[in-house]
Amino acid sequence: MADRMESLLESAPPAAAARALEETDAALERWKRVLPENDWPAHAPYIAEIRRLKRERNAVLLAHNYQMPEVFHGVADLTGDSLALAREAADVDAGVIVVCGVHFMAETAKLLNPSKTVLIPDPDSGCSLADSITAEDIRRLRARHPGVPVVTYVNTSAAVKAESDICCTSANAVEVVESLDSDRVIFLPDEYLGRYVAGRTKKDLILWKGHCEVHEKFTGSELCAYREDYDGLMILAHPECPPGVLAEADYVGSTAGMIREVAKRVPRRVLLATERSMSDNVAAQFPEIEFVRPCYSCPHMQRITLPKILDSLQNLRHVVEIDPVVAGRAREAVRRMLDLAPRTIR
Repeated sequence: MADRMESLLESAPPAAAARALEETDAALERWKRVLPENDWPAHAPYIAEIRRLKRERNAVLLAHNYQMPEVFHGVADLTGDSLALAREAADVDAGVIVVCGVHFMAETAKLLNPSKTVLIPDPDSGCSLADSITAEDIRRLRARHPGVPVVTYVNTSAAVKAESDICCTSANAVEVVESLDSDRVIFLPDEYLGRYVAGRTKKDLILWKGHCEVHEKFTGSELCAYREDYDGLMILAHPECPPGVLAEADYVGSTAGMIREVAKRVPRRVLLATERSMSDNVAAQFPEIEFVRPCYSCPHMQRITLPKILDSLQNLRHVVEIDPVVAGRAREAVRRMLDLAPRTIR
């Protein structure tokens, strides 16, 4: 595939390359603050061809907030967190959905859009948090705690969702837990998100020791050091971060919540305690704000590249398939959450 992609750049006549640059100038204008302008000529032919193929394939491209700027700003039709993207895709008149994110996100898109072809450009784009728990783990927990309902974070596989009573996002986790008619709740798999929720409910939460390999790198002492170095710094943290990080933050919330808070407060300086690419993408929207960027990147998100997206559209791969029995049960867990709080995932 690499040779084929390289030939796209090398064989393009000067006029075609110039047209690609012209077609993508608008995208460059949006993110030239976060990517060196001399990188643009290398990306432009891919972006132009991906846009052409989207029209030809009647495809829509979803990009998570953690995707690299050339994907997020260059080719995405819908951007946001994983569940918001999947819901929005259900309203789009497109037969093909390309998910630029990790594998559980592509599965969630397929759960909510079962009649559409869902593609992921790299099927090995995984997630440490999703990998931390299996369906068998949940069955053992249910046997150990009979009758206790299971709330599962959307950052999990379809097989895990299928063993759950209801799903949640980082934005609505407290509301979902509070909705259950039980004094005890099994909350999976993110331990730090679970601790955050436990501090905001009187229910007894049974937690699992799953962690995001990016968010768990942040420390409270690190953020204190940033405050000393950057006067007037506002810190926003994702609840997947350790408790010491959340205690130091000025705001704790989902990726969508962070963006809303930045737009509302428009601080002089901002640090987003989450995956680095999100800072790059949000910075493009707020040129008046200085973004301080800790260098913690998700290696799985970075597996999704423009060449792989192009290959996915050209060859309609890699198709996401879920066992129908598993999909039906997993879809119910997601639907229960959507029926409970349809607005809180935005």
